[in-house]
Amino acid sequence: MAITDELRTPIYFAAGTADYAVQQAKKVPALIEKIQAEAPARIDAVRKTDPKAVQDKAVAQAKEAQATAQAKFNELFSTLDTDLKKIGETTQDFALRGVGLAAEYAVKAREAYEKVAEHGELAVKQWRGEAAEEISEIAAVVEPDPEPVAEPVAEEPKTAKAEAKPAPAKKTTARKTAAKKTTPAADK
Repeated sequence: MAITDELRTPIYFAAGTADYAVQQAKKVPALIEKIQAEAPARIDAVRKTDPKAVQDKAVAQAKEAQATAQAKFNELFSTLDTDLKKIGETTQDFALRGVGLAAEYAVKAREAYEKVAEHGELAVKQWRGEAAEEISEIAAVVEPDPEPVAEPVAEEPKTAKAEAKPAPAKKTTARKTAAKKTTPAADK
């Protein structure tokens, strides 16, 4: 039973992913319309922008980022102890934190995986429900009555008794035989 569940979960995950993808794909036309509506205004804003102002702003941001990075780098190395024992402890601490984070992310990933798999299971049940309704409608039309109505033997014409009756092998042959015998009686 557990093996079956473990085989179903990836299938349900795939179904859930597909269902989420369809839901997101339905949002695309609205986004395209929004972008088409906003595009002319954005293009005009870009055309009206002074290239010198954009360049100055980019240079200022780059200098600020460089200064921040240099300050963080200096701060990191100034606080780092040169003592080998402390460096070893720090390395071990980083490794343990990394393992802890990895375990935490693995748990979160598993939870997300199970959530998508549950969604997929619901989607599959919904899909199966729709398919089951269609199949039951088709089956009601195609399948004959559960108890076929056969005409009693006593009502057959007396002239038909002379014929040898074959033993019906199937229910269908019994119906065919009954249909053949009643047809001549109806012509009389």
